Amino acid sequence: AMKVLRTLRNHWKKTTFGVCLLSWGGSWLYGKHCDNLLRRAACREAQAFGNQTIPSSMPLKKATVFLNPAACKGKARNLFEKNAAPILHLSGLDVTVVKTDYEGQAKKLLELMENTDLIIVAGGDGTVQEVLQKLSDVNLLSSCVQAVFSKIPIGFIPLGKNCTLSHTLYPESTNQVQHITNATLAILKGETVPLDVLQIKGEKEQPVFAVTGLRWGSYRDAGVKASKYWYLGPLKTKAAHFFSTFKEWPQKHQAALTYLGPTERPPEEPEEKPSRPPLYVRLYRRLRLYWSSPPKEIPQEVSPEDWEELNLSTIELSIATRNRQLDLMRTEDFMDICIEEDTVSKGQFITRGSQKMDDPHMCPEGSQCIQASRCILQLPEGTGGSFSIDNEEYEAMPVEVKLLSRKLRFFCDPRMRDQLLPAAVQ
Repeated sequence: AMKVLRTLRNHWKKTTFGVCLLSWGGSWLYGKHCDNLLRRAACREAQAFGNQTIPSSMPLKKATVFLNPAACKGKARNLFEKNAAPILHLSGLDVTVVKTDYEGQAKKLLELMENTDLIIVAGGDGTVQEVLQKLSDVNLLSSCVQAVFSKIPIGFIPLGKNCTLSHTLYPESTNQVQHITNATLAILKGETVPLDVLQIKGEKEQPVFAVTGLRWGSYRDAGVKASKYWYLGPLKTKAAHFFSTFKEWPQKHQAALTYLGPTERPPEEPEEKPSRPPLYVRLYRRLRLYWSSPPKEIPQEVSPEDWEELNLSTIELSIATRNRQLDLMRTEDFMDICIEEDTVSKGQFITRGSQKMDDPHMCPEGSQCIQASRCILQLPEGTGGSFSIDNEEYEAMPVEVKLLSRKLRFFCDPRMRDQLLPAAVQ
């Protein structure tokens, strides 16, 4: 024993390295073991759904999964197959997986959507937006928002780096495996909440749809550059905002905003149990949707005096849905427009910039807050820069933003529904 202790003491560097390596290895193995236990428990719970008997005349529920393999730095496919796919298959769902880079004909996607009972988006914020865009490109989203497809519930499995919807739909979890399995099980439990959608339309571009919102300003510009300072570790965010202050200061963004106030919320239609129509009806709908021209929206009569105009100078402007503050009892529908002061100090800019990395649409004290159902943002000629729409980058340009209230239903964890909508749960 003394010889062993003497050897360890004489080679203390190697001893220290060995102890650290063994400790790290043990911690890694224990973490893998805990992850396997979480997967096993989730699969047992899913098996209970799969063991339920259904009438022989009732077809299996069909689920279409839109998977973004590029999410989470290319790890999304492996994360989905290890943590979510076994749960979905054990539950008895008829699962079809479509990769988001699928370039099939619109007719094929239309056929797929016509024969699905639920849609599952597996990825991050960008994947949700990409799926909504694909549906709109084949004339589905405008139809689904107004009629049949709005009844198809959507599940969200968080696999990406930015998963803003997770904060609304699922409890917080620091364990990625637990977060993914909880989200997948929530789809099986069937509880849903209605979410708003923003339709953002430029002068010539196709509309872009967002479930979180739009940002334009200096915090956004500095935040996207934080990854350049990766070598500074936890200080990279502060460094990005610090170096941003070396530009022209104060940083001001000029624009003209025209907006309409909140609209009265119509009574919610009673939910009907969805039933699949006969085959000839589905064929007729499919052909009519595919061959007909895009439905024209009936322009609403809005008198000029209903619009309010505002010339603004701000360090950052954000237009956000109320999906983070769900309230079924609210009597009005609106989106939040936050116009931040352009007189912040450099210290405040660095501090708030770090806070906005965690909550991009936070509205600091002293900002002008406007509730609107529709707005038009006019930018001065020659304005450069970019928007962030649901954490995806788009060229800054004049846009019209329209609120589509409660147009999509997302599956959520029953515990979150109880917290978010206590008055609606009897």
